[in-house]
Amino acid sequence: MSSHLDVGAAYCRKRRRGGERVFKFRSFGENGCPVEFDGSFRDNVNALLEYGHLESNLCNGMLSWSFQLEVHRHPPLHTLLFVVEEPIEASISLYCKHCQYVGWGHHMICNKKYHFLLPSKDAVAACFSCGESNLDDPNPEKGKFNLVELQGHIMHGVFHSNGFGHLLCVNGVEMGSDLAGYQIMDFWDRLCTGLQARKVSLNDTSRKRGMELRLLHGVAYGEPWFGRWGYKFGRGCYGVNEPIYQKAIEAIQGMPLCLLNHHLSISYNDISVIFSRYQALADHSMVTLGDLFDFMLGLRSRLPKENSIDSCNPAILVETSCRWSHKRVEAATRVIVEALKRAEFRWVSRQEVRDAARAYIGDTGLLDFVLKSLGNHIVGNYLVRRCLNPVTKVLEYCLEDISTVFPNPETLLLNNSKVKPRCKITKAQLMKDISFLFKHILKEQKPTLSTGIFSSIPMAARIILDTKFLAKEYSEELSMKVKSSLNGKFKLFCTVILRNDEEIDEGLKKPMLPCECVTLQETATINDLKLEVEKNFRQVYWRLRSFVVETIVNLNAKGSDLVLGSVEMGQTIVVVGSNDDQTGMIMNEVMMCEWGLNSRIVECPCGAREDDGERLISCDICEVWQHTRCVRIPNNEEIPHVFLCKQCEEKIMFLPSLP
Repeated sequence: MSSHLDVGAAYCRKRRRGGERVFKFRSFGENGCPVEFDGSFRDNVNALLEYGHLESNLCNGMLSWSFQLEVHRHPPLHTLLFVVEEPIEASISLYCKHCQYVGWGHHMICNKKYHFLLPSKDAVAACFSCGESNLDDPNPEKGKFNLVELQGHIMHGVFHSNGFGHLLCVNGVEMGSDLAGYQIMDFWDRLCTGLQARKVSLNDTSRKRGMELRLLHGVAYGEPWFGRWGYKFGRGCYGVNEPIYQKAIEAIQGMPLCLLNHHLSISYNDISVIFSRYQALADHSMVTLGDLFDFMLGLRSRLPKENSIDSCNPAILVETSCRWSHKRVEAATRVIVEALKRAEFRWVSRQEVRDAARAYIGDTGLLDFVLKSLGNHIVGNYLVRRCLNPVTKVLEYCLEDISTVFPNPETLLLNNSKVKPRCKITKAQLMKDISFLFKHILKEQKPTLSTGIFSSIPMAARIILDTKFLAKEYSEELSMKVKSSLNGKFKLFCTVILRNDEEIDEGLKKPMLPCECVTLQETATINDLKLEVEKNFRQVYWRLRSFVVETIVNLNAKGSDLVLGSVEMGQTIVVVGSNDDQTGMIMNEVMMCEWGLNSRIVECPCGAREDDGERLISCDICEVWQHTRCVRIPNNEEIPHVFLCKQCEEKIMFLPSLP
């Protein structure tokens, strides 16, 4: 069967690329593959593109390059990476909604964007047909095609020319890709690191078998799936901030299993069975909901490809160095099990079990050894469970009929009479159990979970699900702002303050962040520094195309002085300047930041004060915007044509009635 990657390889052959280089997918983006990434973000992108194949007719005239990547040699498997340079003049929208939603709306609009795409099967086929139809077609309008606008790519990331970027989509195996999600993320992370991107955001809507991974992994690991690559809380929706998010994670992770088992087993018999099944598989006591999900997800990653596992559940292992004979250990084990039988399957403290067994076994050292070794193991037809009581902090034991834990007797295998029994579980069963717990504990709670300590579960789950915008710092601010380099050059970090005579937004009078990296010769003077700062900021920001440096705020030096002798180690240069032509003045009259001319006033009951990408509705009287969810308009319902907020409704109610 042909894959989408095979289609990419066919496209390359059809185009007769000849001796064009093929790069290794697994190492592309590392330093030296294909280039040494030792400059600023823009310099690194330009250096990379020198190794790409210049494309045509792919993006409505925008410059684009492609790289042929080898995923596997045997069997042969290839894919294509496309890089598209989008100038601001060619953008459909002047402003970036992704910057607005993640909280970067104060950033200035950049001159260019760079799209990095691993195209889907359909997109590759479209590229192929577009290239074929336009080879001999004299009409350039006929075959216009824009790869960037297509949906469903395997990966689509975009960078602004200042090094800030957004990962727009990752579509792995479940979406028909031959690349797994983690392979795509490894590839993207290498690109960001190699290019020396500054900060990258993403909107985490990833799902696995209908389960939101940000909730599933949040409960199991305390971080989203993307946390494996360093992505953390960026911005929450519906007024959620980072402290609230962290408290929600802690609350739901720390939910005691024994209390959940007691309350939920009344409604769901399977809950108790599932808890017991995985406690038996574990070699340690699982106390909280976080412990259970952590173990289950970890178990899934260790399952062999044949989708089964033999997990050891020893009754008692007598090591060669053990001071007691195997016969004495077995006798003590039988006594303890009989004592637990008399407890009629209720939880008993360790001390109670020990005291009951001492009537038959006088060696307390032997009893302590067996009690320590016995927890969560199978003895005969019983499972001996052990856990720490979350209230009394005392170890407790309980006996459970093994048929309730493993209903199918054939799942119990014996290697031989002297080796511990094994429990066999399939990956399908594991995923079924994870889905069951996810659904009935985290998503669709019964009324029993809406009171007391359990009321925090739906609230915490909602908070975690409302935290979708994640971000990662790739190039954090350096402690040493002056960096020596090779070939007699050094790097300096600079920022600017705009001097404006007109009344404009106060925020633009503050230093622009982030700093830009300027590379200078060791013999460079202060005047050379000013020219280099002008050139860099003109190249990056649309509004600063006519930017002129006037003074350096934190540097007392003449224009002819050497920079190296004037700048202190660790110092960031702050310059003051302005736009010197009429074009610049026109730009000053308009808000040239990513949040644009958005005049919306957001004041939602949830605490949100900015547009976070969720659905909003405006009051027809005060024109204040609120989330539809927060005013109890379900997402599956259309927004009403007329809407009054609660405050305006109350004001109307108190108006005097007409005579």
